[in-house]
Amino acid sequence: MSHKRIPKRRAAMAAGGVVALGAAAVLLPSANASQDGGSSDDAAAPRTLKAADAPDLASRLAGLLGDAFAGSYYDADEQRLVVNVVPGDDDQVIVRAEKAGAQVREVDNTMGELRDGARTLKSRATIPGTSWAIDPRTNKILVTADSTVTGAEWDRLESTVQGLGTGMATLKQSPGTFKTFASGGDAIFGGGARCSLGFNVTAGDGAPAFLTAGHCGVADDQWSEAQDGPPTATVDQAVFPGEGDFALVRYDDPATQAPSEVDLGDQAVPIVRAAEATVGQQVFRMGSTTGLADGQVLGLDATVNYPEGTVTGLIQTNVCAEPGDSGGSLFTQDGLAVGLTSGGSGDCTVGGETFFQPVTTALEAVGATLGDGTGAGAGQAGDGGAGAADQAGEENAGGADADGGGTGQAGEDAGGDTGAGADGDGVGGPGDAGDSGDTGDLDDGTGAGAAAGSGPTG
Repeated sequence: MSHKRIPKRRAAMAAGGVVALGAAAVLLPSANASQDGGSSDDAAAPRTLKAADAPDLASRLAGLLGDAFAGSYYDADEQRLVVNVVPGDDDQVIVRAEKAGAQVREVDNTMGELRDGARTLKSRATIPGTSWAIDPRTNKILVTADSTVTGAEWDRLESTVQGLGTGMATLKQSPGTFKTFASGGDAIFGGGARCSLGFNVTAGDGAPAFLTAGHCGVADDQWSEAQDGPPTATVDQAVFPGEGDFALVRYDDPATQAPSEVDLGDQAVPIVRAAEATVGQQVFRMGSTTGLADGQVLGLDATVNYPEGTVTGLIQTNVCAEPGDSGGSLFTQDGLAVGLTSGGSGDCTVGGETFFQPVTTALEAVGATLGDGTGAGAGQAGDGGAGAADQAGEENAGGADADGGGTGQAGEDAGGDTGAGADGDGVGGPGDAGDSGDTGDLDDGTGAGAAAGSGPTG
């Protein structure tokens, strides 16, 4: 494995082969070009910035604007941070936001009102098969129900949404069923379940370990590199259900070499640090069932009501996933660790919603750091600037999000059947930084990825 010391792991591009190739096509040099930090001659003009820098600006603006701040999102096409503002009596808030470099948009709903709406949903409509998160792009709460929500439960959910008031929330029904995706970045096996290794980390005492989904961690204490193989790692901490879906698993061999990278097959993407997600940000997911897939962040601090309970504090995306992908890596092109695959609805044929555990929250909770303990890696510098990993020193903090709570699902961690699938191409490797300080490119390389079939949903 490339996520950890086990060498046999290769990226699976089975049923997700077409998806993997599509996502890999985005991981090309043109998508990772440097972005202007803004002109000093026009301080009020919106700055162009990298998605990785957006959370820091959003956090500063949240403090600067106070109650007038109503969320923010990243416009990938324009490479700008869009900030929602409710002006009120202070007519200077827009000026302050523009001077900070954001593109300002006036909206009606305050963040406090949206949070109150999320609390109302929690108290009145915590129904299995539902989720909600604040969507700053619409300035509303995005409420989703899966196909199991029908009859009286649908009526209760719809009535609750309508009761929030006009323009406060949107309600949609998603095909499929919200479920955890236990079954395989790297496949790991335990207790009859198959999950994915997310990111290698260093535990608080310096021991090598990795992060995966919490519902995998509660399925079994010991995990191995192969189905029915000898245990190679033991669960140290696991949170599921409740306030998150993450687990810290320690390697049994303290001499294990655990590189901080995501394996794409014959190539790997170095992971330089953990970062907060930003709505609108492009992200990539790696899992042993479907390989590489990409999409966008749709909402933060999402509440998901799985069939057996509620999990809070998740990232909502339109990135596809399938059984076997639980715990897998969610990361950015720049090598930032963003999330761990939790669950959702749909698959990589019809699409759907997928939810992820934020890596930053998991690291803080378990007291671990990424990779070698520094939480960052130094890029190879060009003649005039820093390399791909020079963002490692920046601190990112997300903006305000919706509240949620409750208890979550244990999941049916009974997966494990391995099926044959078609081989796919693994693409992408770290490139050198340019002379002008551009972010390092991902070289176009190919390597066959061994396929892995999906097991039952966990």
